[in-house]
Amino acid sequence: MIELDKLTKTFTQKDGQPVRAVDSVSLSVAEGEICVFLGPSGCGKTTTLKMINRLIAPTSGRVLISGEDTSGLNEVDLRRHIGYVIQQIGLFPNMTIEENITVVPRLLGWDKKRCAERARELMSMVALDPKQYLKRYPRELSGGQQQRVGVIRALAADPPVLLMDEPFGAVDPINREAIQNEFFQMQRQLKKTVIMVSHDIDEAIKLGDRIAVFRRGQLVQYDHPDTLLARPRDEFVAQFVGQDSTLKRLLLVRAGDAATQPETARVDTPLTHAFTVMDETDCRYLTVLDDAGHALGYVTRRAARGGDGACGDRVTPFPASVSVDDNLRIVLSKMYQFSASWMPVLDGDGAWIGEITQDSIAAYLSSGRSRQQTGQPPGGPVISAATSSAAA
Repeated sequence: MIELDKLTKTFTQKDGQPVRAVDSVSLSVAEGEICVFLGPSGCGKTTTLKMINRLIAPTSGRVLISGEDTSGLNEVDLRRHIGYVIQQIGLFPNMTIEENITVVPRLLGWDKKRCAERARELMSMVALDPKQYLKRYPRELSGGQQQRVGVIRALAADPPVLLMDEPFGAVDPINREAIQNEFFQMQRQLKKTVIMVSHDIDEAIKLGDRIAVFRRGQLVQYDHPDTLLARPRDEFVAQFVGQDSTLKRLLLVRAGDAATQPETARVDTPLTHAFTVMDETDCRYLTVLDDAGHALGYVTRRAARGGDGACGDRVTPFPASVSVDDNLRIVLSKMYQFSASWMPVLDGDGAWIGEITQDSIAAYLSSGRSRQQTGQPPGGPVISAATSSAAA
C-alpha cells in the first residue's frame, strides 16, 4: 500500500555544510497494517513522515501509494489518499467540533447531510455522544477528548492511508491508554494503512504490526514486534527496546505459539496403559479427550498406578484452561491464580490444541523463535514439542 524507495532528505546548515536527515530509506507497508517509526529524537522518523505527506520535499527517492508516485498527485487528490494526525492536535478554535471534523470532506465537496452523518458516525466510534459534543468548541473539551477528535478528523474523508506524528504523546497516561485502545479497535474495523511516529517502545509493540527503528537518518531494523524483541539486529536496537524485552514479549506471543502436544488418553484408555505411557515419558499426568477431541480433564500417574478400569473413571477436572489466542501474560496470570504449572490450550470450539507449561513458555522465549519466523498468526497451528514433564 505504501512504498518508500530510497527516500532521502538533505538539509543545508547555516555554515553551508549539508546534513543528511534521512538517508536512503526503503520499506513497504502492507494494506491494513500499522507501521510504527521508532527511534530517539532527531533520528529522521518525523522528517520521513512529512515527506510521505509532502509537507517536506524529498531530496531524492520516491513515495508510492498503491503503486502511484505521490509526486504526481495534486493537493486535493493527496488529501483524499492521506489523513494526518499530529501531537499538537491543531483543532481550529473558532470552529465547532462538527466543523473541525468535516474540514476536509467540505473541501472535497461533500454535502451538508453527508458531512453531518460522517461526524456523528466517527464521534460514536470514540465514545463521544454526538448530541452532546458536536456543537461545542474545542476549548469546551478536555485534552483527551480533543485528541480523540483530532484522530477522527483525519479519518473523516475516509482516506486509505493515515499518518500519525506522536498522536498520543501529549495526553496523560490514563487517557493515553484509553485512546490507544479506542484507536486499535477502530483500526480493526476500518483497516486503514497507518504509519505512526513514536518514541515509546511499549506503544510501538502494542499498536504496531511492524516496527521501523531509525538511527541517525538510517533505517536500522524493520520487523514484526516479536522479531524485533527476540532478535534485535545490533546493540543500538537491543538497548532501545530495553533490558525487559522478554517480558514485553509476553503481550505478543499467544498460547498457541508456545503450546506443546504431549501424549493424551481417551475415555476408554485402560489405566494400566496410561500408567505405562506416563512411566515411559516421565510424565505425571495425561489429558483425557473424548471422541470429539474435547478435553475432559486429566488422569494422574498416582490414580493410574495399579488401577482397574479406564481413564474415564478417574478423570480430574481442569481448574482452568486458556484460549489459543490468549497472550502469555494472561496465561501466566491464570497459572499464578490457580497455582498451576500447566494448563490445557483450547480453540474457539473448546477442542484440545495442546498444553502450555511454565517450561514451554521459558523454552519458547529463550529459543529465539518469533511468531513471524514460524509464520503463524495469533490462533494459528501450535508448535509441536516434546512431552512436558511439568508437575500437575
